Amino acid sequence: MSAGAETARGAGQATGADTVRGARQEPVPTGTGVSAGAHPALSLRAALARLRETTPGAVLTRPDPLAPEAVAGDFAERYAGVPAVGVARPEPAVLYTGVAGHRTPVLLGLYGDDERLYDWLPGLPWALTPAAVAALVRAARAPVQVTGAPVQQLTAEGAEVDLRRLPVLTTTPRDAGPYLTAALIHAQDPVTGESSLSAHRMLVLDRDRLAVWIVPGRQLGLLYERALERGGRLAVTVSIGVPPAALVASAVNSRFLPAGLSKLALAGALAGRPLTLAAGRTQPASGLAEAEIVLEGHLDGTLADEALGGAEPGLSLPEFLGYDGRARAGLPVLTVTAVTTRRDPLYQAVIGPGREQSHLLGAAGALSVALSLPQTPALAVQDLHLSPAGGGMLLLAVAVRKERPEADRQLNALAEDILTRHPFVKTVVLTDEDVAIRCAEDLLWALTTRSNLAADTTEWTRLPPVPMDPSQTPEWALARGHRGGIPGRTAIDATTPFALRARTARSFGPGTT
Repeated sequence: MSAGAETARGAGQATGADTVRGARQEPVPTGTGVSAGAHPALSLRAALARLRETTPGAVLTRPDPLAPEAVAGDFAERYAGVPAVGVARPEPAVLYTGVAGHRTPVLLGLYGDDERLYDWLPGLPWALTPAAVAALVRAARAPVQVTGAPVQQLTAEGAEVDLRRLPVLTTTPRDAGPYLTAALIHAQDPVTGESSLSAHRMLVLDRDRLAVWIVPGRQLGLLYERALERGGRLAVTVSIGVPPAALVASAVNSRFLPAGLSKLALAGALAGRPLTLAAGRTQPASGLAEAEIVLEGHLDGTLADEALGGAEPGLSLPEFLGYDGRARAGLPVLTVTAVTTRRDPLYQAVIGPGREQSHLLGAAGALSVALSLPQTPALAVQDLHLSPAGGGMLLLAVAVRKERPEADRQLNALAEDILTRHPFVKTVVLTDEDVAIRCAEDLLWALTTRSNLAADTTEWTRLPPVPMDPSQTPEWALARGHRGGIPGRTAIDATTPFALRARTARSFGPGTT
């Protein structure tokens, strides 16, 4: 496990001068572990190499000595975009090779531009139409079990395990402590065969224990509860530095996957080829064979507060929408029994808010919505996009084509269905198909010229709020003078009425020049 201050393993050859202050591009030494013909969908380091090849200035090295508590702040100040800071910019992939007390480089920003995902994942539809998503489901590829996995080149078991040897970041001085933030927990029910693959914030409690926040209703929580009801425990793996296809698939909502389709099989569809798994050495659970690091362990009913040193739970770490999160009491404890790694691993993390997490959540969230769309005969959904302005979750743009006059009356039903099924979506903006919903300015143009907000906004007060959003709290409602309680979630009709489409065509639309 090594990385010098002058080079960064896992990146491709430098081909240009550094354009971002405080970092520099470095040539990659031999022995990076990128196998010949490795596909970027199936390997983090292959994705890094591809990014270096296609966008020479997008993979940077920061060799300056930094404490683990200072790395995230440095990235936020120098490189991060909305909603971490008020700057709209793609984020470079930055390898921090000088993290104090650690030889393993820290990687941030790999997913800081959504075009990278479409380059790496051949199965990811650019336009999320129902037909495109149906084709994706048909292309599902089950994972393959392998031996001699790259991630099992080095192993520490039992008393040798010490999570503090990993460069786990403390994102802000207000955090409860160091958290794993870009790690996937994989588990499988030994009776039903059902599996889960999901990301969770995990606080490092000590050398071999993690406190895991599991959002109620998540598949992992269901498998965990079943294991405890049987009087046993749930074996799991935690993969760090995972294939891009796995990371995107992990954030898709399990409720909307067709029966029998696992997230790992969906990842195979995104990659256009199956992912690989490796059986654990100390647990009856499999980790991602091409990951950089895998923790093996179990959840056995032990609980701990999300705090260190006997403190009361306070704040956790920055959340996706740009504000600090709340720590929780009585979280499940994951006991780690082994750590396996590549010989020269990279430690991947996210800082919470920013373009990187927004793009990951947005791509997976839009897939989830597409998988759940109702049948609306007079409306044809042309695309879906969850904007980074809402952290990739709160603000959903839906481009539609109206087939018949009754489509005008079906817009609210479509929006209500989406808001009901997807509790983190706060605002749905419906646009015509000629609007580039991935372009913030074009979306604002549609809002400005094709809607009157006082008349074209619909509110649903019965839908539950998103409590992490400060504007959806009782305190906010009271301060605003909303005596009727918390305002509901909304939809905005920014489409042209069916009968007026010819009169409001864009001057420079298709066939006009």
